[in-house]
Amino acid sequence: MSYTTYQNFIGGEWIPARSGKTLLNLRPADHRDVVGAFPSSGAEDVALAVAAAKKAFATWRLVPAPKRAEILMRAGLVLQQRKEQYAREMTREMGKVLAETRGDVQEAIDEAFYVAGEGRRLFGQTTPSELANKFAMSVRMPVGVVGMITPWNFPMAIPSWKLFPALVSGNACVIKPAEDTPLSTYNLVAALVEAGLPAGVVNIVCGLGPDAGAPLVEHPDVRAISFTGSSEVGSLVAQRAAATFKPVSLEMGGKNAQIVMDDANLELALEGALWGAFGTTGQRCTATSRILLQKGIAQQFTGEFVARAGKLKVGNGLDEATEVGPQVNQSQIETSTRYVQIALAEGAKLLTGGKALTDAGYQGGTFFAPTVLGGVRPAMRIAREEVFGPVVSLIEFDTFEEAIEIANSIDYGLSTSLYTKDVNRAYVAMRDLEAGITYINAPTIGAEVHLPFGGVKQTGNGHREGLGSIDFYTTWKAVYVDYSDKLQRAQIDNAE
Repeated sequence: MSYTTYQNFIGGEWIPARSGKTLLNLRPADHRDVVGAFPSSGAEDVALAVAAAKKAFATWRLVPAPKRAEILMRAGLVLQQRKEQYAREMTREMGKVLAETRGDVQEAIDEAFYVAGEGRRLFGQTTPSELANKFAMSVRMPVGVVGMITPWNFPMAIPSWKLFPALVSGNACVIKPAEDTPLSTYNLVAALVEAGLPAGVVNIVCGLGPDAGAPLVEHPDVRAISFTGSSEVGSLVAQRAAATFKPVSLEMGGKNAQIVMDDANLELALEGALWGAFGTTGQRCTATSRILLQKGIAQQFTGEFVARAGKLKVGNGLDEATEVGPQVNQSQIETSTRYVQIALAEGAKLLTGGKALTDAGYQGGTFFAPTVLGGVRPAMRIAREEVFGPVVSLIEFDTFEEAIEIANSIDYGLSTSLYTKDVNRAYVAMRDLEAGITYINAPTIGAEVHLPFGGVKQTGNGHREGLGSIDFYTTWKAVYVDYSDKLQRAQIDNAE
């Protein structure tokens, strides 16, 4: 079988990994289809990429921010023109259905247009000085070379969330895409290059986390790290970055709850639960993995939800009729299978699904049936640990206060959802749910690029994508201009 062999993108040139080794990018719907071979890079490759970024940074930082923004605007237009092509290539390498990969590319387009506007809004502050004839202000400065490690589930949207604000701020970047989905990052960077991005400002190094990701985090010339992935790996990234005092932006796991009250619009709640639980095949940090049901509607909701989940069409994401695509690889299938077994051993009831699909039509791919578990108690592992698959737990509760307590009882705090017609409860939920995102009468997925995205507790370390991302990719510099033509001593002179 023929396939394309890709190389690292370093200093504007295509360069193979020093090892000469490659990693095969397999199509999740059919592992016999090889999307391409990508470099299996190591520390030497990372060092080359960082050196190229450092060199490019010297001139890129001097380009006026509005001019940098124009490149992002043009990149967004390129992405618009190639949306369908890039969406289909993403479905082929990642698996999720075309409607979702089109949305993934659209997120990158939206991010390009949104961040392009920031080129004229990198505001600082002016403030009165405490001394006469002295001017005081603060300005934003780029960080320098930024390392980025991105996941496979949103292989164009998430890189755009990181690259675009970093670039408009004047930084140079080295990005390591997930080994399961590197092509979409290549396509994103291709749009930037076509839009006029200078050589070396963005560099791509492909490879495994320990081989390429770790050296990127530890490189002394990398001034900041942006990471999206699991909480376990994020903890390691933070620890390694701390050795050289690098700031780190971490966006990690979730175990998100949708709360459905007795007074909810049940049809709306059912539709939201199906989309939240099984969209992206459950492989998203904001997926609805817990549905909390008030006992008055629990039986009715459960019956309808299980029936609809069992009818979802699972298959090739390139088929427009498919509603749930494959899981990205065999490891994810094994994780979903293991957690179903753990849940059953702890006393949960399997209401539908619960197994890999291997019948005719699924052979060669990594498919898992949409799975609903009933009788789940808040202390069970299935109710507390991230599965990252099409597996959802149903938990019943009596009172609104109990629902809030259950929702908050986990180590994660990314997204939450409440379905109710009671406006008072809605505002209490917005205040009391421990999460970076709360939806009212909407599912736990649906973030928009111009709002802050991220979470609390083991979901993140306080930084945000979207609104607030510029704060991570810039540093503050205080500037004083003394036009008194004499020595003035701040604080000392002011006290006299």
